[in-house]
Amino acid sequence: MDRKQQYERVFKHFDGSGDGKISPAELHLCLGSLGGEISAEEAEAMVVLMDSDGDGQLGLDDFVRLIEGTEEEEKVRDLREAFKMYEMEDGSGCITPRSLKRMLSKLGEKKSLDECKLMIARFDLNGDGVLNFEEFRVMMS
Repeated sequence: MDRKQQYERVFKHFDGSGDGKISPAELHLCLGSLGGEISAEEAEAMVVLMDSDGDGQLGLDDFVRLIEGTEEEEKVRDLREAFKMYEMEDGSGCITPRSLKRMLSKLGEKKSLDECKLMIARFDLNGDGVLNFEEFRVMMS
């Protein structure tokens, strides 16, 4: 089963009335049954935000954009957690050659400071010798 078919299957499950649309109430009910903590107001706001035709409900394409947007948010959260592991304790918000060396060492990979500088230089878009979060995202993609 490909991704599109999976989305269609979930969409049909959420579409309790079978009208080919997901209302805010249906979204609230289904997300709640899956363990998602979402208020009726939040469900309404999600529908308003993603509703492309202005009918107050989600069509399949709207639903897919909602799901994929949620997946992207999760990826960014995971990347931020990984980034925090590599950045220095000083809270600079950057990965330095020294912090990269330290983390790689913890992971059992021995690299010299010069090797770490070269690794960073490949993705250091602004040339400051360190990686900020956006540069880290590029490196990880």
